[in-house]
Amino acid sequence: MELRLENISKHYGSKRALQSVSLSVSEGIYALLGPNGAGKTTMMHLITDVLTPTGGRILYNSQPIETLGTSYREKIGFLPQEPGFYPHFSGEKMLRYFACLKGVSDEKTVCEALLHQTNLWDCRKRKVGGYSGGMKRRLGIAIALLGNPEILVLDEPTAGLDPKERIRFRNLIHQISKNRIVIYSTHIISDISSIADRIILLKNGMVECVKTPDELCSMLSGKVWEAIVPTEQSDTLLSHHCVTGFTTKGNRSCFRIISDQKPVPDATEVSANLEDVYLYYFGGDSHDAI
Repeated sequence: MELRLENISKHYGSKRALQSVSLSVSEGIYALLGPNGAGKTTMMHLITDVLTPTGGRILYNSQPIETLGTSYREKIGFLPQEPGFYPHFSGEKMLRYFACLKGVSDEKTVCEALLHQTNLWDCRKRKVGGYSGGMKRRLGIAIALLGNPEILVLDEPTAGLDPKERIRFRNLIHQISKNRIVIYSTHIISDISSIADRIILLKNGMVECVKTPDELCSMLSGKVWEAIVPTEQSDTLLSHHCVTGFTTKGNRSCFRIISDQKPVPDATEVSANLEDVYLYYFGGDSHDAI
């Protein structure tokens, strides 16, 4: 199972949303990480065949998706950031409605299984309009899983969820990722740090790199520091460095800083995490690409 983008570009008039993107993904969870306007949603809409590229081509198992047509789209499960539901439908009716639209055989049995899998069985008779944000996201996943898709595309699926619902949703994605390509767009680093097999860094419509979380963190070796300074020096550090966090105790403050050079003489190098990686690439400062 391989999905390959070859020199893909997408223009909206004079605006270039994607530029010469080449990428190959296989089974596993791929986190699509980048700031607003990086081209994440455009890439997902191209992969799901909602949009047609301006240039380049997309292949699935070596076949162009425009040649595969409906047979390719049947392999796609898509959860948009704001899925559309009929609020007066029950969760079960909503799911069965989409199952009928997708032509799922034995839709009653399939829908019952998905309601159990997404932990919605006990509230299946409730109207969707009364669902919490997390319940709606899980219903969206159940709909995306109809037809047992080989490619699952998730656009900011945990936006607005509380920490408990985010953890529940994250665990669900991990459970259903076996034997699938999962492409997961998010700004919430904690959602993907423990489940992503690869992270795709997208910036200004171009892919910076595709690495494992550990590989990305190791690439910031020598660039993340801890500095303990008198509190009166705090403003200077905050104005001159990329600070990812700090604590103050008494007259001393401890800063976590991203910097290509040691920010203060007594700074100590520390291990990077994915939040550091995100800020290094997308924090607005100028850095050479790693």
